Amino acid sequence: MSKLAQLRERRNVKAQEANTLNARFPADQRMPTAEAANLDTLLAEIESIDGEITRETRLAKLAAEQTDNLLNAARESATRDPSRQSDHSKALRAYLGGGISALDDRQRQDLAARVNPDIRQAMSTSTNSEGGYTAATEYMRTLEAAMKAYNGVLEVASVIRTGSGADMNFPTADATAEVGEIVGQNGAANAGDTTFGNTALSVYKYSSKKIALPWELLQDSFLDIEAYIQSVLAVRLGRITNTHFTVGTGVSQPRGIVTGAALGKTGTAGQTVSVIYDDLVDLEHSINRAYRRSPGFGFMMADSSLKVVRKIKDTQGRPIFVPGYETASPGGAPDRLLGRPITINDDVAAMAANAKSILMGDFRKYIIRQVMDLTLFRMTDSNFTLNGQVGFVAFQRIGGNLVDAGGAVKYYANSAT
Repeated sequence: MSKLAQLRERRNVKAQEANTLNARFPADQRMPTAEAANLDTLLAEIESIDGEITRETRLAKLAAEQTDNLLNAARESATRDPSRQSDHSKALRAYLGGGISALDDRQRQDLAARVNPDIRQAMSTSTNSEGGYTAATEYMRTLEAAMKAYNGVLEVASVIRTGSGADMNFPTADATAEVGEIVGQNGAANAGDTTFGNTALSVYKYSSKKIALPWELLQDSFLDIEAYIQSVLAVRLGRITNTHFTVGTGVSQPRGIVTGAALGKTGTAGQTVSVIYDDLVDLEHSINRAYRRSPGFGFMMADSSLKVVRKIKDTQGRPIFVPGYETASPGGAPDRLLGRPITINDDVAAMAANAKSILMGDFRKYIIRQVMDLTLFRMTDSNFTLNGQVGFVAFQRIGGNLVDAGGAVKYYANSAT
């Protein structure tokens, strides 16, 4: 068993001990001092193990990166040796180094067969001095997968794909206050018209901003530059879209889930940078139980806010938050608060006076709409050529909005004083 696996097993054992100890005493019974101290010790050990797991994970990642570098060096050697290059590798290398004009007739035919006709029409030109274009599927898949790692909202929202970017309308209705009536014999029924609303879901064109790379870097480090472009463009687009999906104003950008949510609970006086147990309960019950039964119901907050919540204790000195532990189901159980899953999203405001620091609700009501897959462009126009550079930029058309007619998502606001 690896050291990382051993650490995880130790954490599961300690977490189960903490949960078992915490459950031994009813809510109306004060936990004895010895047991409370034992519970604090267990929680401290869990935090220490979490730190070790983080370090081991980073070391494993570094080891994997070192292995990848060795493999890349071997592949790079193979790529530089013309006798060991495939026809496709030769064509792609020639294209990155000099554009379409650097390809021979057979390579141009192969490129034409690989590129979607709609993409070819999007090219500004087919000459080396004016520019070129590529959207290889391996770039698109890798970049999209990397983006998901940066999107807290994307983890819990509903995602749809559409063929066009025209505004999509979602009819809404709130009939929760409408009731019937009793009428007498031969009596006429009174009028009781219902009302409808509309929520529009628009999409926006996002740019990663351009990256200019010198010819020397393209020619001497071909495989390394591919990884560089993927990671940088993914981080840029992932950050901006998650920010807008969280706190976007809805004006010339998506309306974020915080912006669209309603107030559920204002913190008790004095809770400017904290929250108490009663406030969390009030927040949960500010949302109708019809939404609370949804499998998408849970909490969303920044990691700094989760740290505050983990320190909350009841009147008997017991923490209300106990880390999850392995269960009979594969993969174990995630950490939960009030029995609800927690999504970490650092674009949600940290706790401060008047801050909307905790979200709770059915996050599937937030709809993310994707129209254009992430597409990578390569540019060799005169602005780059005169500097001995090739430009890269990525675009994606995407949007999001909270489609909610009945208060499915609400927020906790810290007290002003």
